[in-house]
Amino acid sequence: MELESLRRELATLKSEKIALEAQRKLLENFVEIARSPAEAETLKATLEKTLEVSTELTNAEKGSPFLVDSNGVVTDCILVRGDTTPEERSRLVGSVLDKGLAGWVNLHRQVGLIVDTAHDNRWLTLPNEPYTVRSALAVPILRGEELLDLLTLLHSQPGRFSSEAAELMQATSHQIALTLENTRLYAKLSNSYRSLDKAKQAVEAYSEALDHELEKGRQIQRNFLPIQIPQPPNWEIATCFFPALQVSGDFYDAFLLPGECLGLVIADVCDKGVGSALFMALSRSLIRVFSGESSLHDLPTSAINGKMQAATDAHQINALKAVALTNDYIAQEHGEEGMFATVFFGALDPKTGLLAYINAGHVPPFIVGSAGVKKRLKPTGPAVGMMPHMKFSIQEVQLEPGDILLGYTDGVTEAQDPSGEFYTINRLLSVLEQPASTASDLLERIKENLFIHMDKAEQFDDITMIAVHREERDLLKGEKE
Repeated sequence: MELESLRRELATLKSEKIALEAQRKLLENFVEIARSPAEAETLKATLEKTLEVSTELTNAEKGSPFLVDSNGVVTDCILVRGDTTPEERSRLVGSVLDKGLAGWVNLHRQVGLIVDTAHDNRWLTLPNEPYTVRSALAVPILRGEELLDLLTLLHSQPGRFSSEAAELMQATSHQIALTLENTRLYAKLSNSYRSLDKAKQAVEAYSEALDHELEKGRQIQRNFLPIQIPQPPNWEIATCFFPALQVSGDFYDAFLLPGECLGLVIADVCDKGVGSALFMALSRSLIRVFSGESSLHDLPTSAINGKMQAATDAHQINALKAVALTNDYIAQEHGEEGMFATVFFGALDPKTGLLAYINAGHVPPFIVGSAGVKKRLKPTGPAVGMMPHMKFSIQEVQLEPGDILLGYTDGVTEAQDPSGEFYTINRLLSVLEQPASTASDLLERIKENLFIHMDKAEQFDDITMIAVHREERDLLKGEKE
């Protein structure tokens, strides 16, 4: 009894050692083929290694594994007869799974051992067999309840597979199943990484193309801003423009009007990006076109009101009607987009310094003198484009020699430092309280103070300013005359 027990224990140890050796070979093979470039190649290599290890374990001459997916469909196989056409391969696999030993194993999910194929009806002899089979061993490779592989081992002589060989293959089948499953998972993961990399490359290419288009848009948009600012005698006009993105919704403008007046505009379109940039181009073009028309008498007088001095030129009044015309056009033609713009539009008579203006919902510009802020030009109407037929009042202000008109957008006061603190109107006022000799000097001082505050923080909004300075020598010239 003890001797028999010892024999069984030795047999078990031998079987475990063989299974462990098979596991080692399969693991080495998995590591080796893990870098395979495609799932099909990885699985094919694993099938070949599985067949190699199994034939060594059982001394089989040949073998034929059938790889099965979760739906029970054979996705790959190695046939004894070698290369076949896809149609022939499909026909042979179908026959074997229908009437052959592999079909029996698939049905019963247990090892199939044939001592002699001549006396076992589970064996199906196919026509034109290139190899004589007299003994066979078929093993289901299972992972839980799921069938992963049907492995059939063959020999040309009868009785070459014993029950011990069947038990050994059954013990090894767990390691084969684990290898197949890991190979599938790795191949899918590898393919996912490759797909992700391709998607990343596609996104990068698209992003590069988009950046190229946005850069072209930026160049086109910059061309909408005046290339040369008119500089009437005894006047200086300076500007500042820092878009947050490649395209901007802010714009400024300075252009000649009929009657030798000067049009001054600073505006801020709601939102950011391409949509606001297109809206900016439309608004800027409309204001220019409408303000330069010689006859705007068809505009309802209710849209423009306000008390004007006798010195206010008719050309100034007609030019300012462009605000109401632009508002009506945008509200009626593009109201569904929900876009609007805050606009300050002034018509300046350079000879007298009289500025007639409409502030359509824009942050109030400042008039700065030698002693600091003299006046804020508050809104005289709503933002442009919100609703048709809105009323806009014309106001006027006299710019004295030495005065500077400063217009800006809320990107200045709402600029943030790294901690998220806004620049604020108070910081801007502290700069304006210090005398500035020129418009350029004032803008440089504001920019320096502003960017010190922002430090390395991200710019969230466009920063735009325009400064108009009536020079002191205008007064001296008048005294001499």
